[in-house]
Amino acid sequence: MRLWRIKNWTNHPVEAQREVLQNLVTEAQYTYFGKQYNFSSLFSVKAFKARVPVHEYEDIQPYIQKMLEGEDNILWNTPIKWFAKSSGTSNSKSKFIPISEESLEYNHFKASKDVLTSYYNNFPSSELLTGKGLVVGGSHQINQLHNEIQYGDLSAVLMQNTPFWGQWLRTPELSVALMDNWETKIESLAQSTSNENVTSLAGVPTWTLLLLKRILEIKQKKTIKEVWPNLELYINGGVSFVPYREQFEKIIGEKINYLEIYNASEGFFAGQENPEEDGMTLFTEHGIFYEFMPIDEYGKRFPKTIGLGNVSTNTSYALIISTTGGLWRYLVGDTIKFTSINPYRIKVTGRLKHYINAFGEELIVDNTDQAISIACKKTNSIVIDYTAAPIYFSDNKNGAHQWLIEFEKEPTDIALFSKELDDALKNLNSDYEAKRFKDIALSMPIVTSIKKGVFNTWLKNRNQNGGQHKIPRLSNERVIIEEILKLI
Repeated sequence: MRLWRIKNWTNHPVEAQREVLQNLVTEAQYTYFGKQYNFSSLFSVKAFKARVPVHEYEDIQPYIQKMLEGEDNILWNTPIKWFAKSSGTSNSKSKFIPISEESLEYNHFKASKDVLTSYYNNFPSSELLTGKGLVVGGSHQINQLHNEIQYGDLSAVLMQNTPFWGQWLRTPELSVALMDNWETKIESLAQSTSNENVTSLAGVPTWTLLLLKRILEIKQKKTIKEVWPNLELYINGGVSFVPYREQFEKIIGEKINYLEIYNASEGFFAGQENPEEDGMTLFTEHGIFYEFMPIDEYGKRFPKTIGLGNVSTNTSYALIISTTGGLWRYLVGDTIKFTSINPYRIKVTGRLKHYINAFGEELIVDNTDQAISIACKKTNSIVIDYTAAPIYFSDNKNGAHQWLIEFEKEPTDIALFSKELDDALKNLNSDYEAKRFKDIALSMPIVTSIKKGVFNTWLKNRNQNGGQHKIPRLSNERVIIEEILKLI
């Protein structure tokens, strides 16, 4: 039955999207927001886009503040008792994303079931559910503004609301999974799961790798397959897996399946059906209406947006969503590209505010992740994480990009690594290549290898240690890189 439903919305995505928007507007027409924008008289996508402006978090924060204080019927018509707390990746200010019962049931949990259904359809002999899934998730806290309102990292919110049968399939126990202190948490996770029959892993790559390394120390084994012989799947999301894949393959020791999902605080948007396919299938029947904004429209209150039926492949769009959590024409901040339009598959290419374009090079995270992977292969090195920012023109020097890289395995020649990185970026990005021509605008990248743990220290100093928090890989300004340089 579930597989039939998946095929139905996959084969009729535009129709599914129209129905989603109609249901959203109908449900919310008598909310504070719905009355403000006269939802009861909206009868078309065109009218919806003409009347409701695009919102960033700062625009909807006053509405969310009312909800945090316990007011109902503000952005959505059912009570909101949970919020996913996110600092974002470009701003230290906390964001509180409303999570309704509908967004849990018809988006997050429904999409999770669809990922699992598709996996079993592709791997019918899988024994995934004979063991347990280890989720390296976030923390949980109680919001003090109102007794009934609770918040935490998205993973924590989902864990707290998982149906009882889901608890049987997960490890560790909830008290460990929701610990706040990440140093203590990694140790507790390792101690409590190393003797379990773990068949799947899910979590941000950096923290998952830390956990796996600690488990190998505890069990005195060389590979994770020696600890968990039935491990068959790792589900990753949040950051590009490209720079991490080699590390995972090495530490796990045997071939397993890797699936990418796009599950943000704002919603579960897409997931890979098969490890071999390029891109993640867009979930079109899961309580979210999508619009796709050309990047050059950013900053306009009523930007031009494109519906699902008019998108094209290999074009960068900013993702705009309307959801069962009460986000209306909300600019997520991520940029995506379609790898296929039949069916609709996407990949995340970066963040609207995470790029370097100080000299017209228009460098995005998708470029740099691929370039890092290429440079690592050419120099037999392994990168844990990185960040980069521009060095601006001075009286006697051209501009350049400064890179701080934390290596798991350093290259024997950092200059060669820099050259391979530069060459890869030239091949991947024609604007970068043009600016690098004869060093006229851009000089060679300046790469600095930093000690292990520096990035984690920076995150910890910002109270962003663990969970969904991650190092901003690109910035058009030097604020972040200067803060990290002070720690070296």
